[in-house]
Amino acid sequence: MPSDAARLIGQLDAATTVLLTVECQRGVVGPDSALPELADAARTSGALANVARLVAAAHDAGVQVLHAVAERRPDGRGASHNARLFKAAERLPIQQLSGSTAVHIADPIPVSDDDLVVRRLHGLSPIAGTDVDALLRNFGCRTLVVTGVSANVAIPNAVFDAVNLGYTAVVPADAIAGVPADYTPAMIRHTLALVATVTTTDDVLTTWRRRPQRATPAPNDTPAPSRSR
Repeated sequence: MPSDAARLIGQLDAATTVLLTVECQRGVVGPDSALPELADAARTSGALANVARLVAAAHDAGVQVLHAVAERRPDGRGASHNARLFKAAERLPIQQLSGSTAVHIADPIPVSDDDLVVRRLHGLSPIAGTDVDALLRNFGCRTLVVTGVSANVAIPNAVFDAVNLGYTAVVPADAIAGVPADYTPAMIRHTLALVATVTTTDDVLTTWRRRPQRATPAPNDTPAPSRSR
């Protein structure tokens, strides 16, 4: 049986891995969050800082980054209304309105020009009913690293959807957060660990640093031509 390190190296090949951040937006985990308890959990646990570390490392390693953002049109068209969660969100003093600062990626997460932002107007999942699956397939993705919030709803949705679609899901346990704080480790242990590779931010970063380096010919070296048969 391969060691945990060997398994991660096999799963986290930069060419076939995509890093997904889930609802790491100012109106959710920022200082002016509509959900201050969740924002506090994401920050005090270190989860948001770890997401930022993972995104920065993904940029360095050549791993594609997708940011999944939940938002709402000012007129509410297309929004879901079939769960208590949606009805409660409609009454919050801060709305995740399209084009507002609330749906910008929160500090300290770095965003590069190569990152893609996928926005959804409905539902609970960052994957189902969005462009994420098609984008992952176009990127040649085999492994999806899932980070962000919340461990209560969107994170398990993303993991289940990824697994159902045939991707390997990797969850850095210290880069997700939910409420109450003790719910997150219970969710990881009793649910996510059954379907995903659960690891840590440091282990993912170490794996990406160990990625094989492509040999560069010396200046005076001329590659030998291949022989035709």
